[in-house]
Amino acid sequence: MINKGPCLVRRDRTVLLDCSHPEFEAARDRLPMFAELVKSPPLYHTYRITPLSLWNAAALGASADGIAECLEQLSGRGLPSGLAEEMKLLMSRYGRLTLHSADGAERLLLRGDSEELLNEPEVGAVAAACGFHRTGPLEMTGSAACRGMLKQELARAGYPVLDSAGYHQGEALDISWKKADASFQLRDYQREAAQRFEAFGGSGIIVLPCGAGKTIVGLAVLEASQCETLILTSNATSVRQWTEELKMRTNLAPESIGEYTGERRQVRPVTVATYQMLTHRVSKSEGFKHMGLFNERNWGLIVYDEVHLLPAPVFRATAEIQATRRLGLTATLVREDGREGDVFSLIGPKIYDCP
Repeated sequence: MINKGPCLVRRDRTVLLDCSHPEFEAARDRLPMFAELVKSPPLYHTYRITPLSLWNAAALGASADGIAECLEQLSGRGLPSGLAEEMKLLMSRYGRLTLHSADGAERLLLRGDSEELLNEPEVGAVAAACGFHRTGPLEMTGSAACRGMLKQELARAGYPVLDSAGYHQGEALDISWKKADASFQLRDYQREAAQRFEAFGGSGIIVLPCGAGKTIVGLAVLEASQCETLILTSNATSVRQWTEELKMRTNLAPESIGEYTGERRQVRPVTVATYQMLTHRVSKSEGFKHMGLFNERNWGLIVYDEVHLLPAPVFRATAEIQATRRLGLTATLVREDGREGDVFSLIGPKIYDCP
């Protein structure tokens, strides 16, 4: 690569990272904050800067100017013409539309920061399709039942929504760290990730590399939330890992922890289930009878472990429970089916990322 820095930035918002460059590792740590890793062959890694990756960066507090400056440093040369302006336009859309509760829990207000924004054809068409109608120069009103669908469709149209409509508390649960385990303590980044979830308001994705202790972060959020919790994970091995950590690290009695798998169907104050169990059905003509687990108890928190593996049917169920706090845990936001936007809309934006 003929380039001063480790990266070559292209006009189509792709970034090539030279694996042989002496600054490779430093660049590899910085790029995921605002770009998605597409492929990683031995010579060059390819990243893609997308509207979604920029919105996630905005949720973490990054600015378009800061990202442009970072890319200039990594490339060692100026950016392609118009790229900085394009990124600034895309990032400027994050936070301009906000969702708020109105008239109790039944109605919602969609607010824009300008009348022109709500007059945009894409915004108006999506809002109307979701049953929202104009009630003022800067607001629309609609049913809370369409909360998830509205956020999904507006994000697909290029207008992300910052959800400030709040969450219900769920059934209270007394949970604390086990005092007898004096040798155990949260690592700094684990504590920071859990605190970031609370500060953000109750929904979002925490990205940590494999082996960094995502389960411990989930327990820290559960301990701070003090409510009954449904934990969804990818396989039976992960179910056992979660239940063992709950028993070993917290004061919860074994009878308060349930496993919902093919072998056991226990619904308890803290229940750990697999995605496969939720999406199991005898035939394609039948419904997902285990999807009712979302409503079996008054959950105050739902944890989506390995959220990049979340099956499509669970998206539909998640769209219906937007008043429940949601935590996503993963090492990557990239999905094989390309539905990263639905993770962003229905689980939440990336609120913490530790390279």
